[in-house]
Amino acid sequence: MDLNKVFENNEAWIKRQLETSKDYFEDLGKGQNPELLYIGCSDSRVTAEDLMGLGPGEVFVHRNIANMISGNDLNAMSVVEYAVIHLKVNHVVVCGHYGCGGVKAALQSKDLGLLNGWLRNIRDVYRIHKLELNSIECEERKYDRLVELNVKEQCVNLIKTAAVQKAYRDRGLKVHGWVFDVHTGKLIDLKINFEKYLHDIMEIYHLD
Repeated sequence: MDLNKVFENNEAWIKRQLETSKDYFEDLGKGQNPELLYIGCSDSRVTAEDLMGLGPGEVFVHRNIANMISGNDLNAMSVVEYAVIHLKVNHVVVCGHYGCGGVKAALQSKDLGLLNGWLRNIRDVYRIHKLELNSIECEERKYDRLVELNVKEQCVNLIKTAAVQKAYRDRGLKVHGWVFDVHTGKLIDLKINFEKYLHDIMEIYHLD
């Protein structure tokens, strides 16, 4: 990759934005007011704003390997807290994708060094849903299903947080689970039953 090309691309992008609106960057500098927090995978093929057709200022984005939400991950928890409490987003999306390398790695019985601790979270999802997953004979379909189940479990992890629970009570914030199909370009809504999950976990995870 010629990095000089990146700066040339940047200049071309600036020109296009200013042709659209001469005040584009002045307006951009006034601050952000996104309605949506998007938590996705770091995979280079899955670019959040592009696949949703959104632009700068419209979505707050956090990405990591396999779109994980862990209470021990101060980075992810800080993003959630800032987006939900300070930016007051009304929707939080966890978006996985088919063909996820992190999920595939978690399915393998290999020592992956530093990644072991991170992938253990995905292996825990497999353990929770092993009866369903082990009943799937097609390895590719099993892989895709684990991607979907991982998204659902990360949504549950979000619902466990005090920030999300409070925002739900105060202004009706919703959590959504999506999957991006890299083979077709389609976004798939897994139709997470947010209220049901919230109700089911409140006995243990209710935080005033």
